Amino acid sequence: QVQLVESGGGLVQAGGSLRLSCAASGRTSSSLVMGWFRRAPGKEREFVAAIRRSASNTYYANSVKGRFTISRDNAKNTVYLQMNSLKPEDTAVYYCAADNSIGATPNLAILYNYWGQGTQVTVSS
Repeated sequence: QVQLVESGGGLVQAGGSLRLSCAASGRTSSSLVMGWFRRAPGKEREFVAAIRRSASNTYYANSVKGRFTISRDNAKNTVYLQMNSLKPEDTAVYYCAADNSIGATPNLAILYNYWGQGTQVTVSS
């Protein structure tokens, strides 16, 4: 089992920034893939970003590319999501996800076995 604990959500005005963190513990492996998904009210859960152990392997949804940056600290098994130029449409509950083995492009929720509890991000206009 892998446990994920998120932090960093909150309320921000449009154009502002927030940084989310997610710490993984438990049975993590050297190939742990970590990602972020979000669910806005009345919408399906959607992929935001993901990163493999090598920080050069990152993936982004088109809607956040250029505004969000995913990074990780392997020594701490922690992943970060720096969100800049936030828009009201970024308002959602953000979930951290992880899995010890994802060979495919890690942009599908079904590929992840472990999930955090979610953290609310609200962007006011």
